[in-house]
This record gives sequence, C-alpha cells and structure tokens, in this order.
Amino acid sequence: MEDELYGVVPCSSLAVDSILRVGTAGAIWGLCMGPYDARQKGLTGVARASFVAKSVGKFGFQCGLVAGIYTVTRCGIQRYRRRNDWVNGLVAGAVAGAAVAARTRSWTQVVGVAGMVSALSAAADYSRTS
Repeated sequence: MEDELYGVVPCSSLAVDSILRVGTAGAIWGLCMGPYDARQKGLTGVARASFVAKSVGKFGFQCGLVAGIYTVTRCGIQRYRRRNDWVNGLVAGAVAGAAVAARTRSWTQVVGVAGMVSALSAAADYSRTS
C-alpha cells in the first residue's frame, strides 16, 4: 500500500506523515528513557520532571527530523528516477545519516553514520521490494 502512495501523494504530505509517526515514537522513547537517565543523574522533583520533558522533546524532534529528511529525499529520488528500488533508500539513508551526524562536525562520524544508515535503509528497501 505504501508504494501506491509514493506515486499519488505529494512528497511533503508523506514527510509530514512520517514526521508525526516517527516523532511520536521518539517522544515515547524519550518518555521511557527520561526517568531512567534522570535517576542515573540523581535528579528529583522539579529538576527530574524538567529533565524528562526535555528528553521527550529532544528524542521526538530528532527522530521526526531524521524521518522527514529520509522521506523527502527518498520520495524525491524515486520521482526523479521513476523507479522504486533499493537505490532510493540507499541515497536517502546516506543523506539522513549525514544530517544527523553533521552536528558533531567530525567528518569521520558523518561518513560513518551516513554509511550505516544508508546500508540499513538499502537492506530494508531490498528486503521489502524483493
């Protein structure tokens, strides 16, 4: 069903959908990890609640950002190439991975994360399409 949407629905709509879905999953992850990390840091009371709220926002934003970049890139490449194969996921994964790692300002980390996300995305697309 998802493949049918890529030809009809605008890339921006697909991106918003993936941002909301994956961003929500990231926020839930932050809601699960926040209290654990706060306990590890010894936070209590208002400081703990603030830390958990910041974790929820941080994880939700980061996951949504990666999902949006990946979806827009994959959709754009697919429409440009007029093919639905693993190459779209490979390139989109590299772009999304590089965008995530760009904050580190370390080229070795940017290349490593881009390669890892690219390989995982290509493997997922290959297994889905074959």
